[in-house]
Amino acid sequence: MGLATAYTVLRRAPGAHVALLEKEAAVGLHQTGHNSGVIHSGAYYRPGSAKARLCLRGRALMIDYLDAHGIPHRRTGKLIVATRPSELLALNTIRERASANGVPGVDPLTSEEIRRLEPEVRGIAGLTVPTAEIVDYREVARSLAREVTDRGGELRVSSPVLAIERDEDTLAIQTSGGEVRTRFLVNCAGLHSDRVARLAGVRPRVQIIPFRGEYFWVRPERNLELSRLIYPVPDPALPFLGVHLTLTMEGRIEAGPNAVLAWAREGYTRGKVGWGDMSELATYPGFWAMSRKFWKVGAYEQFRSLSRSQYAHDLGRLAPTLSANDLQSGGSGVRAQAVDRAGNLADDFIFESAPGSLHVLNAPSPAATSSLAIAEEILRAVPESAWAKGVTA
Repeated sequence: MGLATAYTVLRRAPGAHVALLEKEAAVGLHQTGHNSGVIHSGAYYRPGSAKARLCLRGRALMIDYLDAHGIPHRRTGKLIVATRPSELLALNTIRERASANGVPGVDPLTSEEIRRLEPEVRGIAGLTVPTAEIVDYREVARSLAREVTDRGGELRVSSPVLAIERDEDTLAIQTSGGEVRTRFLVNCAGLHSDRVARLAGVRPRVQIIPFRGEYFWVRPERNLELSRLIYPVPDPALPFLGVHLTLTMEGRIEAGPNAVLAWAREGYTRGKVGWGDMSELATYPGFWAMSRKFWKVGAYEQFRSLSRSQYAHDLGRLAPTLSANDLQSGGSGVRAQAVDRAGNLADDFIFESAPGSLHVLNAPSPAATSSLAIAEEILRAVPESAWAKGVTA
């Protein structure tokens, strides 16, 4: 989103002074580079929500960008599959939302129709979502970075933000690479967005709690035949989509992710513990309130994380012939999930404004799909004088 925002500013205001601060030595190394690579259609999201509105607009903008820049992508379509009678009501809700959101071609499927479309998949009912696509978002990030620099923007890598001070009508941002002065700051720091907001003098109404999503690869020799993305019906009480089967641009099949509480903001492995991150969690009332509400779900996710056979069992609800032997360990990602002080998991994008700054405080899936539309939304909230020629934004 930071790249998309910088790119959009420079498209609209050629000659503007834009600096993009990146903590790492390269772009796309966290949420952008660890997701499942899906260009979402917008079927799931509550009508009228920011996710619904920005996903549809963002999907169109993203595909136009990919085509204009020669970035490969592929329309695979998606099946959302109910495997239990208790899921039928939620499946129907998704169909109603898709219709209200204007997502085309979302049609109901019987058990026989599911099997005819995807012989390896079983379900008692389903939905077809033909507009879902796949792409490598790491390649998208690298392309956006080139666009930003080619248009005169400045990309400062290895520049984590250490402090922010206001001086009259500008902000002085201290980084490990020196000071940057700006009239306006857009905070798209993902896993650290609430921390950057606090540095800017904002008291965010949410705190980021990291959830690790662990993936498996389906072994190539298994020859699992899928032509579409296969998703379960998600739990309506949680902002996660459940373990699913996705296709990659490299021709592999990826299974996952789960949603395990991570013990570090960048806790990509079970053994990674950030003691400062843990202390921050332990002193946040929202963490304990969330834990009381969802301890059963959390305990199950931890169990499944340690049991490949259980992971395979849950995938087997969608593709019954899959076994634990068909799975090999894959990568993982960490979702920056915003949680309020009452323990509620935010289920929509959250933007918070302050003098001289705007902070994106919750941007999980479909944020990659929506990134260019989110950039438009951000620009509507920022005075044009903030990026006038001669001013760093």
